[in-house]
Amino acid sequence: MSENYTSPLTERNGLKIVFMGTPEFAVASLNALVEAGFNIVGVITAPDKPAGRGMKMTESAVKKYAVEKGLHILQPLKLKNPEFLAELKALNADLQVVVAFRMLPEVVWKMPPLGTINLHASLLPQYRGAAPINWAIINGEKQTGVTTFKLQQEIDTGDLLLQEKILIGENDTTGQLHDIMKEIGANLLVETVKGIEDGSLQETAQSKALEQFTGELKHAPKLYTETCTINWNKTCDEVYNLVRGLSPYPGALTHLNGKILKIYQSGKEKVNTNMTAGQYETDGKTFLKFACVDGYIHALDVQLEGKKRIGIAEFLRGYRFEK
Repeated sequence: MSENYTSPLTERNGLKIVFMGTPEFAVASLNALVEAGFNIVGVITAPDKPAGRGMKMTESAVKKYAVEKGLHILQPLKLKNPEFLAELKALNADLQVVVAFRMLPEVVWKMPPLGTINLHASLLPQYRGAAPINWAIINGEKQTGVTTFKLQQEIDTGDLLLQEKILIGENDTTGQLHDIMKEIGANLLVETVKGIEDGSLQETAQSKALEQFTGELKHAPKLYTETCTINWNKTCDEVYNLVRGLSPYPGALTHLNGKILKIYQSGKEKVNTNMTAGQYETDGKTFLKFACVDGYIHALDVQLEGKKRIGIAEFLRGYRFEK
């Protein structure tokens, strides 16, 4: 526990907060609010579910943290369940904070007098949707950011509160950017709640932000198998960005002799090649590379269907190519 930790029940007065989130990304935000001394009267997270080979019941990352801090936890199966709505209302929250949670029905996000705010991993209105970190890297962006905003009915369209820009490195993966963003986002969220608490925060309608927006407006839809499948008829840069944009999850995929091969790390070799896009070349020991329209993509960290994720040298030592 931090030396600066103060009880959320004693340091601040009045503002009561319900926090909603599930994965590790949300834990950083919940922890930041707790460390800042806010009164978290309830934590809403996903129900426990079976996971792993033994299908053991597993708690969400947010629940594990909330249990450790002794916070009140609710895990509804359905957000419109009358019993859950009654329990939520009984918490008498002034504000609800949502980070990486499911879509809320109107009856939930409209419940507290100060409304419900959300932390989104992009500079809204750019990259609205479920996978903003992935798509920013897939599209080769050099900059992204985090945004806090007020929830409305249409997803990711509410009034903007605060934003902070974040640079994307040329070789950054989604996993690396995720870890940077969760910390920056957590600090921005604390700043946002403080602004709401003292009345100093000004809201900006996204419609107004769109009027000032220049460039192409891009979206961040959910990732599907088609999204993750490598199109070798693209450039090295495009395939390279796809690989890092899908690493460490769910992984960019192709096929190797009839089996799915996921590539988590790759390298670029821009050269003229007479090979058909998607054909591979290997020495069977140190490299495996696939032809693109302007060169090769070297597979450096891979996982063959049914096998574990390993480096390419180890993979080649155990793989027998068809003659």
